[in-house]
Amino acid sequence: MTRRGTPPDIGAAIAALEARYPASVTTGKSARRLHASDESHHEGHEPDIVVHPRTTEEVADIVRIAARNRVPITPFGAGSGLEGGAIPQFGGISLDTSELSEIFEIRSDDMIARVGAGVRRLDLNRALRDTGLFFPVDPGANASIGGMASTGASGTNAVRYGVMRENVLGLTVVTADGNIVKTGSLARKSSSGYDLTRLFVGSEGTLGIITDVTLRLHPIPDAVSAHAGFETLAGAVNAVTDIKRAGLAIGRVELLDAPLVEVINRRGAMRLAALPTLFFEFHGSTSDIASVSGTVSEIITENGGGGLQWPTPGEQTTALWETRRDCLSWAKAERPGSQSWPSDVCVPISRLAEVILATREDVARSHIPAHIVGHVGDGNFHCVFIHLPEEEHAVAELADRIVTRALEAGGTASGEHGVGLGKRKFQLAEHGAAAVALMHSLKQTLDPLGILNPGKVLPDLSHT
Repeated sequence: MTRRGTPPDIGAAIAALEARYPASVTTGKSARRLHASDESHHEGHEPDIVVHPRTTEEVADIVRIAARNRVPITPFGAGSGLEGGAIPQFGGISLDTSELSEIFEIRSDDMIARVGAGVRRLDLNRALRDTGLFFPVDPGANASIGGMASTGASGTNAVRYGVMRENVLGLTVVTADGNIVKTGSLARKSSSGYDLTRLFVGSEGTLGIITDVTLRLHPIPDAVSAHAGFETLAGAVNAVTDIKRAGLAIGRVELLDAPLVEVINRRGAMRLAALPTLFFEFHGSTSDIASVSGTVSEIITENGGGGLQWPTPGEQTTALWETRRDCLSWAKAERPGSQSWPSDVCVPISRLAEVILATREDVARSHIPAHIVGHVGDGNFHCVFIHLPEEEHAVAELADRIVTRALEAGGTASGEHGVGLGKRKFQLAEHGAAAVALMHSLKQTLDPLGILNPGKVLPDLSHT
């Protein structure tokens, strides 16, 4: 929905796009349906036209056509988002970035890569394999780099390598007037000017459309994985808190509650004690790993854990992280006709156990199956409800309760999935009226016609 004034002229926009890019646009029903939704639980909405630009200059031209006709334009990456950020809520143009797939430059000595927004995460790491470097942000899905930047993605490696905000050095962005803006530099730090890079990272295409991204790379670590079961969920979470307080450098730590471990035992190749479990990855030399893991083992025991269990190297180590990636889809498969609804909150590490246990109590009082997992090393966890369509209202109430509890603990409504459609209503409670008003002012300044991914991130003006 564009701002008040001249109404959108979608017919003129479609005619102009078909004339300029006959091989790159479609109004076909199947393509529009494909771009109507993402992986979230939110109801889809078809665009009027789908466009596949191949260059930044084409994106700029398409945006100018959209602006001239006041037509909404919604970026679409891999479609793996979980909060409806790619849903064209008011129709218009779905701008598919998949053809922006060039890896422009890999600067091994500087540990930097510049890639098109449509490059997929796994494809980038395959291209980097012979350099000894990798891009560490791993949201689970084979997401596009542009989509990851737009949502401020995170993942299992965040405890060691940080999230997208720490790993994006610069961007090329097309603004709402069709101008091309380059942010950042190849330097690892800068105190020059406003930090436009981080203004656009996490803005979900509401302030500008990201077309290429300059990324920070890291050396591929020597890594060893392990797991440990705990008598209680509280013990598992408290162990992570103690590990963090001790300043121990671990590569990854993931929490899985007991019901999800039971799913793994039924569906996967691994056999684990049916207990709340932590998956670990340790990085470094053999002596470094031995030192860190020894202290971690002591902390595990102090918190009611059974000690670290070490898979044999090779396939079994790989299987541990493949199991973590696949286990939620296995849980969904066990309830035919169900959908997944993942919460996504992040809280101060000191409040993590309290918030997770209260969430587990909510789940225990409900008849709806749910599993708690999380990148708990940075305070981020998910309660994933496996619900039937008729249970959606009850799940919405439970999910809202999780967010409210996280905000009361000083946390955030979204640790990594973004705001999209689903978390807009919490922006005032999290940020306050003055901050939300400032966000609206930024949106108005950068997108005065309101054409860039309208209906996302910010609450309606009438609610402020």
